[in-house]
Formats: sequence, C-alpha cells, structure tokens
Amino acid sequence: MRTLIITLPLAAMLSALAGLANAQDIADGQKSFNKCRACHTVGENAKNGVGPVLNGLFGRKAGTIDGFKYSDANKNSGVVWDEKTFATYIKDPKAFMPGNRMAFIGIKNDTEIANLTAFLKQYDKDGKKQ
Repeated sequence: MRTLIITLPLAAMLSALAGLANAQDIADGQKSFNKCRACHTVGENAKNGVGPVLNGLFGRKAGTIDGFKYSDANKNSGVVWDEKTFATYIKDPKAFMPGNRMAFIGIKNDTEIANLTAFLKQYDKDGKKQ
C-alpha cells in the first residue's frame, strides 16, 4: 500500500513536468517560427503569402494548398510531410527538394527543429490549435 501512495503522487508530478517541458518546446518553436514568418503564416486567419500557409502541415502532401503557386519540383515531389521529412527539408530546403523556390538557409539545430515541429503541429488544417 505504501508503494501505491508514493507512486501516484510521483506519477502525477512527472506528468505535470512532461507537460511543462512540452509547453517549453512549443514556446521555443514559436520563437523559431519568427524565422519563417516573413513568408509563412499559421492560425485561423492565416493566408498564403510569399510561402503557403503552414496549417495542417503534417500528413499533408507537398504542393497542395489551394491558391498557392508552387514550383513543379514541390508539386511533383510526392512528399507527404511528417516529422522526419520536415526535419530533413528544413535543414536545407534546396538540397532536399532541388528546384523548389524556397529561399531559406535552413535550420541546422535538431532541438530547434523539434521545437518548431511541436509549434507547427498544434495547428490543424483550419488553423485551430489542437
């Protein structure tokens, strides 16, 4: 019985700490998104600009946002965005998808990419936070 009494509060504390760590990842990801903001938007009022809206990015086929004029390289890439493809792409967009028009030097730091991913993943296709 003593084990149960000690284990339950410990489990609750660890769960709360995990939630705080996740919030920190998203907060850091939001800061990292400032590098993307000149071309991309997210959220319920997001609109295509120099780059397409990034709402609902993960699970979406590359080159498919209505109203955005993608390069042939992007439209015909066959890429479906997931954490791994996004991480590889964002490190060096031109190397990952030759012929795309994204003029961005890339983000090389894996932790920063993970945080940016956490930030983007919170937006569904309609820009609502999940």
